[in-house]
Amino acid sequence: MNANPPIEAQDRPARLTVGVVGAGRVGPALAAALRLAGHRPVAVSGVSDASRRRAAELLPGVPVVTPAEVLARAELVLLTVPDDALAGLVRGLAETGAVRPGQLLVHTSGRYGTAVLEPATRAGALPLALHPAMTFTGTSVDVQRLAGCSFGVTAPDELRMAAEALVIEMGGEPEWITESARPLYHAALAIGANYLVTLVAQAMELLGDAGVQAPNRMLGPLLGAALDNALRSGDAALTGPVARGDAGTVAAHVAELRRHSPQSVAGYLAMARMTADRALVQGLLKPELAEDLLDVLADAGEGPRPGPAAPDVGSAAAPDADSPNAGSPGDGSGGPDDRSGRPDAGPGTRGVGPGHDSGPDTSDDGPDAPGRGLEGPDHGPEGDDR
Repeated sequence: MNANPPIEAQDRPARLTVGVVGAGRVGPALAAALRLAGHRPVAVSGVSDASRRRAAELLPGVPVVTPAEVLARAELVLLTVPDDALAGLVRGLAETGAVRPGQLLVHTSGRYGTAVLEPATRAGALPLALHPAMTFTGTSVDVQRLAGCSFGVTAPDELRMAAEALVIEMGGEPEWITESARPLYHAALAIGANYLVTLVAQAMELLGDAGVQAPNRMLGPLLGAALDNALRSGDAALTGPVARGDAGTVAAHVAELRRHSPQSVAGYLAMARMTADRALVQGLLKPELAEDLLDVLADAGEGPRPGPAAPDVGSAAAPDADSPNAGSPGDGSGGPDDRSGRPDAGPGTRGVGPGHDSGPDTSDDGPDAPGRGLEGPDHGPEGDDR
């Protein structure tokens, strides 16, 4: 039985005591932002040395305790653990009586809405899913980056105002995402942010192989302009040999990549196909030029090529698959936290996201919490961006 008295809504002060379970990259930053808004962090749990260092830097003076003790001390608890650890953590906390009625329980997973908190909700907790669409470093710069950051928010109707207030207090902008749209929302952010890092790192590596002394300096202005144009105009901003239908140039690219970076060929061909599909839909790539281009891509051994005359070929016909605000209702997995209504995307905005990462995974530390589903002392690499 839980010896702690329930927290009555009318007794909850305007400023809340805050606890963090999982001192990865995200939890301490959010708690520090809440501290700036007048709330009071009182406890944090962390497993690894890196987690404890982060907690000490971002939440000085806040004691590091067990997850159960965090819940015992705090009115608002941030569960910032890896996605795969979240359900087991919640179940364990609920089964051991750590959850108090009236306690605000917030997780920061992009993948999940509030259903994952259901065991704690049955115990009387007030569930919120607040996913910051931002990449985190685990340093104080993260608190500043929250200014203007979109949060994918899912909450019961009666808690929408509370969820909105917390996001705004942290400097963010709430985007409401429906429960069912969370996985799509999260996938969109992963495509837009996580894979962007892979593409940029690969481009820098290839430029270095080509003899460029400062690949980052060369790419900075180019990628900055490309991102700005994409965010403003979507597919209409497409340029380059694929959008122009320069089949000979694409063939030369593939040949060079096979010689110098064979592991890059599959990714290049996949992106070229997707780009061709989208350029065809937009009318940028003429069907008569597309045929030779698609022959080159097919000859490279990447599967069947789509028919060049079809305006909705391939995956390009799925307008919202790679846009945080597009595609499916909502928060988290469909549109950036569409939650109930994603912002309307006008023509030319399909497929562009607001540069989010968030990534999937805004909490990187595995809790040493009671409960099933948590095996081992550290359930997420410190490099994860929770």
